[in-house]
Amino acid sequence: MKKLFLLTAVAVMGLSAKAQEFRFGPKAGFAMSTIKVDEKQDDLGKRNMDPKYTFYIGGMAEYKINDNFGFQAEVLYSPLGAKEKIDGVNAGVMFVGEQTKVTYGTLLFPVSAKYFITEGFSVAAGANFGVILSAKQKTVIGSDLISVDVTDGESSGEVDIKKQTKSLNIAPFVGVEYMLENGLFFDARYSLGVSNLSNDGSGGKVTNSFAQVGVGFKFGGN
Repeated sequence: MKKLFLLTAVAVMGLSAKAQEFRFGPKAGFAMSTIKVDEKQDDLGKRNMDPKYTFYIGGMAEYKINDNFGFQAEVLYSPLGAKEKIDGVNAGVMFVGEQTKVTYGTLLFPVSAKYFITEGFSVAAGANFGVILSAKQKTVIGSDLISVDVTDGESSGEVDIKKQTKSLNIAPFVGVEYMLENGLFFDARYSLGVSNLSNDGSGGKVTNSFAQVGVGFKFGGN
């Protein structure tokens, strides 16, 4: 009986070890970022800025506890933000408007739980913890013929707005992933910004949401 119990225990441990799997690797891709502004003390009210198309790059680590469930953690960098174009009025011979671009240099720490529908296809839900390392804004007034940079920054024309921007951007996300047998994978996710990034004391709210589509490679596994 003791021998049978010992053999059973060894077999169970072997199956558990086989089910556990650790993988890691690089990932990069395309991001579409938007900013939503709620100006409580402004006649503009709520408005959504136009998307900014940018990139992300970094690495990931995945721990699969059994055939269906796992966890994943990542470290990514992405220059998120948005842009906005405001039409102006006819000033003599040209149509004058205003264009503003906001860029948040963000270090992202996504953490998620994953459910594997098949060995290669999974869905995930979690949260992005973004640390905003830099915040820049560039505003240009003009038309297609003449434009004037109205920012007072350096030669690049950008002004630093880091003091007016909070450092933490928390964004819950959902996503999907498909991995080939050789470790190459493709994923897509959407992160909804819930943190108020405005630090100017006006009572308004600024949130940053973003979608990501990318590719990566996983090393390790059984």
